[in-house]
Amino acid sequence: MRFEAVIGLEVHSQIKTNTKLFSSSNIDYGCDPNSNVSEVDLGLPGTLPVINSRAVDLAILAGVSTNCRINKKSTFARKHYFYPDLPKGYQISQYDEPLATKGYLDITTSDAMKKTIRINRVHMEEDAGKLIHDLSNDYSMIDLNRAGVPLIEIVTEPDISSPDEAVKYLKKLRNILIFAGISDCNMEQGNFRCDVNVSVRRVGTEKLGTKTEIKNVNSFRFVQKAIEYEINRQVQLIEKGKKVIQETRLFNSKSNKTYSMRSKEDAHDYRYFPDPDLQPLILSQERIDKIINSIPESFEDKISNYLNKFQLSRDDVDILISDKILCDFFDSTLEYVDEPKVVCNWILSEIIRYIKQDNFKLKEENFAKLIRAIVTGKINNNSAKEILSKVIETNENVDTLINDLGLQQESSEAFLSQIIDNVIQDNRKEYDRILNGETKLMTFFVGQVMKETKGKGNPQIINKILKERFRID
Repeated sequence: MRFEAVIGLEVHSQIKTNTKLFSSSNIDYGCDPNSNVSEVDLGLPGTLPVINSRAVDLAILAGVSTNCRINKKSTFARKHYFYPDLPKGYQISQYDEPLATKGYLDITTSDAMKKTIRINRVHMEEDAGKLIHDLSNDYSMIDLNRAGVPLIEIVTEPDISSPDEAVKYLKKLRNILIFAGISDCNMEQGNFRCDVNVSVRRVGTEKLGTKTEIKNVNSFRFVQKAIEYEINRQVQLIEKGKKVIQETRLFNSKSNKTYSMRSKEDAHDYRYFPDPDLQPLILSQERIDKIINSIPESFEDKISNYLNKFQLSRDDVDILISDKILCDFFDSTLEYVDEPKVVCNWILSEIIRYIKQDNFKLKEENFAKLIRAIVTGKINNNSAKEILSKVIETNENVDTLINDLGLQQESSEAFLSQIIDNVIQDNRKEYDRILNGETKLMTFFVGQVMKETKGKGNPQIINKILKERFRID
C-alpha cells in the first residue's frame, strides 16, 4: 500500500523593529537576561498595550510580498495558555480576523515543475519568553527579553507533499522576507522558525490523515529530517494497524527523531476572545497603497534581472540571493561600473570571504575602480588580488595604490614580444617540444614571461603572441 504525505507549515518570523509589539522595550539580541522587559510585557495591573505602527507596516509588506489580500480590518485576540515563559497567562495574537489572507508562493519542485503553495493567512502576534534548561539539572531559568517581540505568522494550506518541497518553500519565503527588509531571519537567534504539520494518507484517498505538529524547528536541514522521520513513523504505525495520535512533538537533532511533547490543542483549548485593551486595526487603502508602492523591486524581479538582464549563471544567482549583503554589494557596485559578470565573479571568488568580517572597509565605488582597472587591462588578476587584500582593510584609493605600488600592467606588444623572444631563446628544448605538439608547455612559457615582467605582463597579450610564435590556432 502506497502512502503520500500532506504537509502544512506555520512560519514565525521576527519583524525588524527597534521595539516590541505593544511596548517601548527594545529587542536587541544578546542582552543580559530580563533586561529588556517592561510592565506592559509582564501584563502588570494598570498597564495597556499600544500597537507598534512600524510592525504593522512591515506585516502589511509581508502580506503583499506573499501575494495575500490585505484586510482593512483585523483584530487582536488573547490566546490563553499557562506556561512559565508567558507571564501574562495569555499571548496577544490574531485569530478569526487576521491581517492578510489568501496568498501564495510558487516553488520549483525537484522534477522542475512549478507548484503553487497556497498561504492561508499572515497574522501578527507577540513572542513568548525563553526557558533555559541547561544551567542546572534541578531547575530551569526564564529569560523574558523575547516576551512581546513582534512576530508574523505565515500559515500555508496543506499543499506540500515532501520534505524537499517544504525546504524549497521555506528558503524562498526566507529570502523574500530578508530582501523586503521585513526580517533578518536569523535562524540561530530564533528569528525564523516553523511548526511543521504532517499527516499521511493512502494514495488515491482525499480524506486527510491525523496530523502531528512538530514545534519550533529552526534549520532547513532539521525540517527535512523531521518530516522524513515523521512520515516514516506514521506509515509504520498505520501498517501495524495502530492509530496516529494527534499531538505536538519535538525534533531531536542528535537522533534525527521526533518525540511526543503533549497532546495537540485545538482552538477552543486556548479560549480565544477579543483583546479588550486593543481596538480593531483599521487600515486605509492609502496606507496599503503607500506600502505597495514603496517596494523597489520584488524578489522574483531581482532574480529575473540577474538571469536575463545581467546574463549571470543560475548557480551564481543562487549564491548571490542566498545573502542580502552580497546582493546589496553587487547592486551598489553596478551603480559605478557596468560590468555585471566581472563584478559577480570577483564578489563570489574573493569578496565573499571577507564581506562579513569586522575589518571589511571596502566601499562599492572603490571596488568599481578595481573592476574598471581589470577590464581595461590596466592591471592583471594577480595585481588585482594584491590590491584587494589591502583595500579590504583600509579602503585606500585603488588608483592611488596601483601607481604607488607600480602595479600597472605592461600591455605593449613590442615590449612583450622582445621578452618572449628572449624566453624562447633561453628555452629552446621546450620550444621544440611545443612545435612537436606538446602544447601544454604553453603554461611554462607564460610563467617565464610573467616572471621576467615581475608579474606585470598582460596575460591576454602574452598568450596571443605565444600562439603566433608557436603557430597554435
